[in-house]
Amino acid sequence: MQIQVIQFGGSLLAILALAWVARALGLGISSKLRDDADARFHANEAVDGFEATDLAVDRDGNGAILRDSSGRILLLRPHGAHFAGRLMTSQMIAYAHNEALVIETKERRFGDVTLQLDNAKYWADAINAVNAAHDI
Repeated sequence: MQIQVIQFGGSLLAILALAWVARALGLGISSKLRDDADARFHANEAVDGFEATDLAVDRDGNGAILRDSSGRILLLRPHGAHFAGRLMTSQMIAYAHNEALVIETKERRFGDVTLQLDNAKYWADAINAVNAAHDI
């Protein structure tokens, strides 16, 4: 009986140690954008040298849409404890639905993205205008 108690205690300590390591590494934590500056930082991390001149951050910090001075549009979305970014391509479709911007990326691994924005129609039109320019 005493061996089983010791084994149980050791197992419990090992589980708690693993949980502490996972928390210290930030595993299992969803990333949230805090503000515009945070979105700019992550955009530059996703695409080296990307400097946003216009941007909108999701109301809950679950992503952002940014445009640089050359007209490139970058989509940021959470990916685990970090953010993944994609430059808009002509294959992507965007539309406003209620107060949300919906972007169909056509990338299976990146997935479709919905951002809750006050200016969703503005960004959908901007994305689709870039796409129309690619089609010419």
